[in-house]
Amino acid sequence: MSTAHDVYYVPAPSKWPVVGSTALFLLAIGMVSLLHWGKTPGLVFLASGFAVLTYMLFGWFGNVIHESVSGKYNAQVDASFRWAMGWFIFSEVMFFAAFFGALFYARQMSVPVLGDLDNQLIWPGFKPGWPSEGPYLTEAFKPMEAWGLPAVNTLLLLTSGVTLTWAHHALMENKRTQLLIGMAATIALGLTFLFFQATEYGEAAFSLSTGVYGATFFLLTGFHGFHVTLGTLMLIVILARCGKGHFTPEHHFAFEAVAWYWHFVDVVWLGLFIFVYWM
Repeated sequence: MSTAHDVYYVPAPSKWPVVGSTALFLLAIGMVSLLHWGKTPGLVFLASGFAVLTYMLFGWFGNVIHESVSGKYNAQVDASFRWAMGWFIFSEVMFFAAFFGALFYARQMSVPVLGDLDNQLIWPGFKPGWPSEGPYLTEAFKPMEAWGLPAVNTLLLLTSGVTLTWAHHALMENKRTQLLIGMAATIALGLTFLFFQATEYGEAAFSLSTGVYGATFFLLTGFHGFHVTLGTLMLIVILARCGKGHFTPEHHFAFEAVAWYWHFVDVVWLGLFIFVYWM
């Protein structure tokens, strides 16, 4: 047993990468279809892509969970998982950094330059303030206030980070009831955040096409909302695994990986609240 445990585990050839690639291909075709060939074929391809992707996620992660609980992973595999999750979160940091960079460029460089053009040859009447206004916008709009639902959502996400940390400490101390309560509270806070964000979108006085302000606002907050949705789904899976007793104080990297991801989502929202809503 000790000899087998010291050997780096290499899984058998798997069909799941091919299944996942098929799902992404169908999703891409679906998006192109929506733009060029009409709603019906696009929705068919998109639904097929999501169905195949869901099948892949349950199958592939199910295999990994089974391998983990059966004791096939050792410390070297655990280190590989940690490095992989770390690089994944780094890629996510770069993803959001690009969008924050676009926001900075629009606010601090493009809009002032356009406002200072001699005789404003491109857009007469252009106002260089933020959010930018001009005749290319069909009507005036009111930007999103920071001290309403955004402030409430900030409190919700910060609280969810606390409850998740509380659950992690409970797992380390093998307090299962406290662990389950902390996880359930974190999920409830995440779902409440998503509900309030949907409410905020419904009350917005502008859209994605409302100039550069609307474009940057919905791209940044929309992608963040997608990440919160994904993180909430991951937390639900972890809660189900906690209920089955899968994790121990010594071996629980899947829990830690999701916790890293959730704290990353918290930090990104703080940036959004400061630079998109407040400033």
